[in-house]
Amino acid sequence: MRFSNIALAMSVFALAACGGGEKKSDSTTTTTTTTDSTAMSAGSTATGAAPATGAAAPITGKTVEVKMVGDEKGYRFEPAQVTVKAGDGIKFINVSGGPHNIAFDPANVPADAKGQLSANMPNQMSELSGPLLTNPNEAYTVSFANVKPGTYPGHCTPHQAMGMKIDITVQ
Repeated sequence: MRFSNIALAMSVFALAACGGGEKKSDSTTTTTTTTDSTAMSAGSTATGAAPATGAAAPITGKTVEVKMVGDEKGYRFEPAQVTVKAGDGIKFINVSGGPHNIAFDPANVPADAKGQLSANMPNQMSELSGPLLTNPNEAYTVSFANVKPGTYPGHCTPHQAMGMKIDITVQ
């Protein structure tokens, strides 16, 4: 089991490294810092990610913080269930045990909500999959502005098999 976890983590790093360098575009603005990867511009995605079909909607309400933890108790989001209003945002913070990310299974996101959620997730690794946060205190913020009400199950891609899942309810 330990070997498969290490192999999974190494595969994720290898795939992330294969993404190549930063692509610059006149129509895209991306802001990334060592503590927060948040930028809200349509089409701001990494190589291989599906392009957003709508314009990114900025956070107009509160921002809820969710910790991403990996320790002797296991891998988890704290809290693992979050309720926000449309217009709120969620700031995912890598606390320990990274790399972590937030990802949504495209098959579980309603077709009429997928475009807006995607547009609100800058720097995607793949469709509806945020970037890997490798360092403690690194953060990634997702806006839920203009996202259709409902429950959106999410997960951490490297730790999904270990049960690192979250349910986000948008009201």
